[in-house]
Amino acid sequence: MSALIYDIKRFTVHDGPGIRTTVFFKGCPLNCLWCHNPESRNPEPEKSIKENRVGEKQFVTEEIIGKEYSVEQLIAEIEKDQIFFEESGGGVTFSGGEPLLQMDFLVEVLKVFKEKGIHTAVDTCGFAEEESFRKILNLPDIFLFDLKIINSEKHIEFTGVSNDVILSNLKILSENKSKIFIRFPVIPGFNDDETNVNDMIAFLKTINFEELNLLKYHNLAKTKCQRLGKKYEMPDIPNTKKEDLFELKRSFETAGIQVKIV
Repeated sequence: MSALIYDIKRFTVHDGPGIRTTVFFKGCPLNCLWCHNPESRNPEPEKSIKENRVGEKQFVTEEIIGKEYSVEQLIAEIEKDQIFFEESGGGVTFSGGEPLLQMDFLVEVLKVFKEKGIHTAVDTCGFAEEESFRKILNLPDIFLFDLKIINSEKHIEFTGVSNDVILSNLKILSENKSKIFIRFPVIPGFNDDETNVNDMIAFLKTINFEELNLLKYHNLAKTKCQRLGKKYEMPDIPNTKKEDLFELKRSFETAGIQVKIV
């Protein structure tokens, strides 16, 4: 059994508690207009071209995005960082793309790390079959669950899919009393309006979760799209800073929701 992974980042600190190693699975069922990781969308390996200039000379290099890992290979790779997990209370986070698209592989590695006592987190967009979520309900220590837009029509417009199954799966995790961190990628002009924020607050009051994480926007995807030969369709929006989200943070806190800007 193998999975297609497009990156493994070590010493991450925003993908769960402590120092973590984050594994990025390739393939995503959403097509978010603002996607920070366009290299994650395609479930197949793809070519990326990088151009560098030194003086008058230009150098072009190619790399293939996506590498097959067996369960054993990935476990061996992650275990190299175990000492950092133990000292910081960290662990491994499975992200993407969408890790649940490679469900059988994800279940196997979660089981192994659970037996080894290594802390695990699954970072998910929530768009997956209900059966898939029920299979892993009690395997990860934490779910990092993306919540972007509550209105279904707007969700379809900006991500390409309805959010009905997403909200349903989140309720399933809540009813199971799973440990959940809600992650809200704040995209100026798209989902930070008063209506969506109020809808978010109303929905969040119906479920159980640990805290809400507000994710800052950045436009690094523009360069990535160029390397992949893809069209960058986002308007020219400046990157947001932590202080740009203070007012939004206060709106959620006023409603009694614990919030952190990451």
